[in-house]
Amino acid sequence: MTARLQIDARPLGRSEVQAPRVALGCGNFGGIGSAPEFFGSGLDEGQAFVLMDAAWEMGLTHFDTADAYGGGRSETTIGRWMRSRGERPLITTKTYNPMHAGDDHGLAPARVERQLHSSLARLGVEQIDVYLTHEFDPRVPPATVIETLERLRTQGLIRATGVSNYDAGALRATLAAGPFDAIQNSHSLLVRDDETELIPLCARERVGYTAYSPLAGGWLTGKYRRGESFPAGSRMTQRPDGYASFVDDAVFDALERLAAYAASRGVSMAALALSWLLADPDLTAVVVGPTRAEHLDPLREALAHPLDPAQRGEVGALAPS
Repeated sequence: MTARLQIDARPLGRSEVQAPRVALGCGNFGGIGSAPEFFGSGLDEGQAFVLMDAAWEMGLTHFDTADAYGGGRSETTIGRWMRSRGERPLITTKTYNPMHAGDDHGLAPARVERQLHSSLARLGVEQIDVYLTHEFDPRVPPATVIETLERLRTQGLIRATGVSNYDAGALRATLAAGPFDAIQNSHSLLVRDDETELIPLCARERVGYTAYSPLAGGWLTGKYRRGESFPAGSRMTQRPDGYASFVDDAVFDALERLAAYAASRGVSMAALALSWLLADPDLTAVVVGPTRAEHLDPLREALAHPLDPAQRGEVGALAPS
């Protein structure tokens, strides 16, 4: 049996939720994220069960999904796994994106309520632990979004509320409308837009900050090399959106520096990237999105080789900010 990891938990914003510092990202269950053109691809149910079994045995008790991941297949798969295993992880899910090509989307109150109930049904639970808006909706006033989430929370359907993919301006506007507990944004050694303003704002306002894509779509694993073709089946051959700008000499230079530093510590570059995030005192949690059980190995390395503040500063200086 695999030794269970000791994963600390932190309070999530103003809620009573204690969020483990690492969550299993389930965006590849039945699709590749929320993209309708990939619904039905990704991990099938059997593969997803193997991954959830490995993660649970390893000590990951927080699963992160969204209603539109795989067009609902991700939530459905998690629900079936929970019923078959008799386990109940802490669950984060989200709403905004269309469930089908051409379907409606957004944060209109009636849609949010409808989508929440559909998520509850697919997951087979009576309450969502953390419910996030997946994008900022300029058509719906932030006050309306906050009022909707709070109403659903008072009904006992949600334990903690939050947002995802909000920049600092959208976050400030939403905080001005009322409190919420969490934000989930892309953040890594190669994506550091939130460092200057947004993360400090979260710390001041007691908003838990969770980083997704901690390995920058695989760029921080060492799989992409200067002058070489992208590996077949990799993110850059399927959904390169958001990462095309990394095909740059400055990024490859940074990756080579990070690989050398990781080697000096006897760890993989992926583990170094995760330990850099987990060493941030203002970071509540990290979402890891493996597609195979062995992809969890860098997490074990990262937890076994934490960075102190000085080392974290050294690593951060090796990558562009």
